[in-house]
Amino acid sequence: MIKKEVVVIGGGPSGLAAAIEAAQRGAEVLVVDSNLKAGGQLFKQIHKFFGSSAHRSGTRGIDIGTELLEEAEKYGVEIWLNSVAIGLFQEKKIAVERGLDVEDKKLEIIEAEKIVIASGASENAVRFKGWTLPGVMGAGAAQTMINVNRVLPGERILMIGSGNVGLIVSYQLMQAGADVVALVEAAPKIGGYGVHASKITRAGVPIYTKHTVIEARGDKRVEEAVICELDEKWQPVAGTEKTLKVDTIAIAAGLKPLVELAVMHGCECIFDPLLGGWVPLHDKNMESTYPGIYVVGDIAGIEEANTALEEGKLAGIAIAEALDYISSEEAKKLKDETWERLKGLRMGPFGEKRMLAKEQLLAAAEAAKGSAEEHQIAASAGA
Repeated sequence: MIKKEVVVIGGGPSGLAAAIEAAQRGAEVLVVDSNLKAGGQLFKQIHKFFGSSAHRSGTRGIDIGTELLEEAEKYGVEIWLNSVAIGLFQEKKIAVERGLDVEDKKLEIIEAEKIVIASGASENAVRFKGWTLPGVMGAGAAQTMINVNRVLPGERILMIGSGNVGLIVSYQLMQAGADVVALVEAAPKIGGYGVHASKITRAGVPIYTKHTVIEARGDKRVEEAVICELDEKWQPVAGTEKTLKVDTIAIAAGLKPLVELAVMHGCECIFDPLLGGWVPLHDKNMESTYPGIYVVGDIAGIEEANTALEEGKLAGIAIAEALDYISSEEAKKLKDETWERLKGLRMGPFGEKRMLAKEQLLAAAEAAKGSAEEHQIAASAGA
């Protein structure tokens, strides 16, 4: 068995941020990541970030990812690539399968003092007739193909969903040389920022609100998509069908947190649609209901990359404090500054509801913690 002080599961923005914060203050940190390269979604984000200078405004995600990897190396963070955490067991033991090829795979068991789960999220599917045809994929998969693998997923593309992911990926597909035929959005209005929508509408791409896809047609892959209008009850309106010649349908219908490892270890979860579904309860240090296990990034609720970075920092600072690498006074100052940046990120029409959801989650975590403490006191008294 391998023993480590801190293990971070997931090398995306939140995981790397947590690792760097803890490591630069003296902690021994291992990051476990399933990909060929750490950095997660950042290396797919060729667009510039919004916000203030504190939130890296004007910096592209790929550049932020490069900076994080350089910092991780500088502070001695160990990174295992092509490594999948397949189990998280009691007493903070992690089962990790290492290796890319079947012949090279090796199972490692790691015991850690502190664990950060930064497992991210998976894309939601939209089911319709023909949805299993080759050519139907998540918008994230399409973005990976063009921005990481430099391969076009198709030539004529229909995008489902007009949130920021749908809008940004549509524009990036156009930059890569694809023809984005249209976007369909079931809601009455566009879900993402107007600046992103303007880029594609100025290029002549129509956005059909109150519309959905009802069928994908084709022999061996997608050749056509049938869309139609929706009524006030979200039901298809007969006679409004339109047939579009496309070879790819990309789905940007939101994300859901990958909570399996947290659930496996007994971390208490709560369901909140605003945060993407089931999310682990956590306190202001990003610590779950199981002491010593922290949750950061999309597993703690679907938000933006900048928010994930700040949550990772909170966990890394809290871990450094818990391991006595920094004083409580220094930790409080750093955490207060981080929370102020988080509040700034959650301002505005897109963040206010999530901020409220996060506040409710924190309150639920406090209640769960209080209940657990009362149970322990009662058990001690009974003994």
